[in-house]
Amino acid sequence: MSQDELLALPTTISVETAARAIGLGRTRAYQLARRGEFPCKVIRIGASYRVVTVDLRRLLGIEPS
Repeated sequence: MSQDELLALPTTISVETAARAIGLGRTRAYQLARRGEFPCKVIRIGASYRVVTVDLRRLLGIEPS
């Protein structure tokens, strides 16, 4: 995922999208999210998990200009 793609993401994204950005597989990403060990903030809404995009960008060292 390019820097421009990361900067264009909405406020929250799916665990799959965040996993792709940091090079994790889908299964491993969900395991980490369920255990509260995903490397950036994850919000659980019912049965779904959403990753806070600003935390993902911070993790990757990408800040909007």
